[in-house]
Amino acid sequence: MGIPRASTALERFLVLDLTRVRAGPTCVRQLADWGANVVKIETPESMQEGEGMGGPRSGSDFQNLHRNKRSITLNLKSPDGVAAFKRMVAKADVVVENFRPDVKERLGIDYSALSRINPRIVYGSISGFGQDGPYRDRPGFDQIAQGMGGLMSITGKPGDGPMRVGIPVADLTAGLFCALGILVALLERETSGKGQWVQTSLLQAQLFMLDFQAARWLMKGEVPKQAGNNHPTSIPTGVFKTKDGHINIATTGQAIWDRLCKAIGAEALRKNPDYASGALRSANRDRLNVEIDGYTAKKTSAEWVTALNDAGVPTGPIYSIDQAFADPQVKHLGIAQAIPTPDGGSRQFVGQPIMLSRTPSRAAVLPPALGQHTDEALHEFGFSADEISALRRAGAV
Repeated sequence: MGIPRASTALERFLVLDLTRVRAGPTCVRQLADWGANVVKIETPESMQEGEGMGGPRSGSDFQNLHRNKRSITLNLKSPDGVAAFKRMVAKADVVVENFRPDVKERLGIDYSALSRINPRIVYGSISGFGQDGPYRDRPGFDQIAQGMGGLMSITGKPGDGPMRVGIPVADLTAGLFCALGILVALLERETSGKGQWVQTSLLQAQLFMLDFQAARWLMKGEVPKQAGNNHPTSIPTGVFKTKDGHINIATTGQAIWDRLCKAIGAEALRKNPDYASGALRSANRDRLNVEIDGYTAKKTSAEWVTALNDAGVPTGPIYSIDQAFADPQVKHLGIAQAIPTPDGGSRQFVGQPIMLSRTPSRAAVLPPALGQHTDEALHEFGFSADEISALRRAGAV
């Protein structure tokens, strides 16, 4: 039974998915896309309150997050539902949740409780701020983490005030880091024979993603500021005008600076003592950018992308999202993947950005309907038809 797997890489692992909204489903999507047997456990329809924070089930957001999974309904607020879940845990490899920390303890499905049932279980938890500490019980949202994690203070133009990034970067990276932690724990289990609790949070993920900006503070005591489209250290790197729009140019080091001046016909800039070194170009960056604009505005974006790359100067177009997916290199990489629909059409999904030579991932199966696989999956976990009927009568599924 089951569904076609997206890959053979993780097909031996059985994952119970308790997640919702974005960070948790992002984590589990990684496991499902690499072939894990994912059973998504959802609240029965009779208990659902509106469409929730994840948007409608038919919406593009939900669809993109939940491909390659099966769905069952289980009422974890009922003793029978919790008992059924714990019976499933005994056979599972992984449980993933992103409740607030106190919720799983109240339900009796926290790591301590489940590891007594199955010492090999790997239990992944994503929270807003961590499983303990002064903010433990605060609800976590991506934009809150972007602000608290310092990202908004370095995003946007100087003087314009803090600016959020255009994607839910804290949610997404927390999900990815949790998936990575789960895979590390599964590898370690091969040696120890024991599972463990994998924890991350939106705040931790966002702080980690500050990367060199965080290092500037931790190692040098520098507090980075907003720089707009200008790169904070490699200058001139940023957005420049063209005859029909804008392009990105990345000038790192003296050699590329010399190539840029030659390619755009700006020998006067190369000889200008105000721009003779990286430090001077940084000090005079605003005036330099305006002068470069005067040269790049003479040709189209396409002309400059070709000419500057040919000259060894990293340059790229600035696309809208439809233009990005129409780019020939993007098409070649196959990041947009289609899954056939029952009506004979197809639906496009964002595929994995990782390529494996023997066990590749694919968008294999459309997201499930609510509870679509309840009977099938419970039967695989050893529940008889009579037991499943009894769970339905009790309102546990």
